[in-house]
This record gives sequence, structure tokens and C-alpha cells, in this order.
Amino acid sequence: MERAERLSGTWTRVAVVIVVSFLSGMLTFFAQGLLPEAVNSFANSASGWTLVTVLVLAWARVRTAFAAVLGAASFVLLTLGYSASAHMQGLFYDPTLFAAVGVLVGPFVGIATSWLRAESRWQAAAGTALLSGIGLGEGTYGLTVVADTTSPVYWTLVAVIALGLLVAMLFRRIHGVLVVLLAVVGTGAIAGAFVVAYSALGGV
Repeated sequence: MERAERLSGTWTRVAVVIVVSFLSGMLTFFAQGLLPEAVNSFANSASGWTLVTVLVLAWARVRTAFAAVLGAASFVLLTLGYSASAHMQGLFYDPTLFAAVGVLVGPFVGIATSWLRAESRWQAAAGTALLSGIGLGEGTYGLTVVADTTSPVYWTLVAVIALGLLVAMLFRRIHGVLVVLLAVVGTGAIAGAFVVAYSALGGV
């Protein structure tokens, strides 16, 4: 009975992740025209959808394997939700590219989110490096590559949140010289790789 209840609870959380991801994708489309200019880039950036995925998976607290699958599913559903809203407005948005990116990147975001609460310091450091690196990378991209066409407020906020996660994890979970180096150097490396990859994809 107890095992059945746990499974039921898990599948309930999975269903919530699916629904919230799709609806968030739909809302993102409309948010582009509703959010203040200072934070409008939230609705048209990788970090916006990454934040949604991380928050909903952190709430779900599923096992790592489930988190990997749901990470991919969340990104795909965000993209499909956005496309659905576009079609509702008589517009066309092809979700193929970013759905494919979500399938590739989503599992890593899911695993990283799960690892933030892992007992292993190495896993916590690796998860922190990935998530902080994504935020710092897009913040850097926004403040440099698209600085002339977007407000710096959102990009600065993203970078501050990313660095805040890194600092918080260093204080709470990540201790030891090598583990700290993994988190710090890994964050920088992933941020750099993000800027290069995002520039190649055309960015925001």
C-alpha cells in the first residue's frame, strides 16, 4: 500500500510538471507583449524556460532518471505551448528546432536540478556548474551580443541569480578544494560554451 501511494504521488507530480510546462509555454507567447521592457527578455530567452523547468522539477523532487526525462519533456512542452498560442493568434511558429534543442539539453537540466539536493558533493557541484553556467552564459550573451536591442536589466538579473546559486551552494553543500574548483571552473566553462552555442543558434 505504501509503495502504491508513493507511485501515485510520483505520477501526480509528473502530471503537474507536464501541465505546468505546456501552460507556461502558452503564457510565454503572450508575456512578450505584456511584460515591462526591462524584463521582457524573460519571455524570449533560454533562461526563462530553463528557470521554469528548474523550478517545477525542484518542486517535483523526482528521482534523477525521472528528472532527466521530465527535463526533456518540459522543454518540448514549453515549445509546443508557445507554438499553440501562436497558432491561436493566427501566426505560425515552427517548434522543431527548439524542441530538438530541448530534447538534447533538457535531460542535463533535469539531472542538474536533481543533483542540487544529492548527497554527493561532486554531484551537487556538477549540477550547480551547469545551472549557474547557463544563467551566467545567457546573462553575458545579453549584455554583450544583444546589448543594443534589449534592456540590460533582465540579463543582469539572470547573471546575479546564477552567481547567487553558485555562492549559496558553495556555502551550503560544496566543500573541499577540488569540489569547489569543479563548481567554479565548471560554471565559467559552461557559460563560455553557452555563449558560443547560443550565438551559433541565432540567440534570442
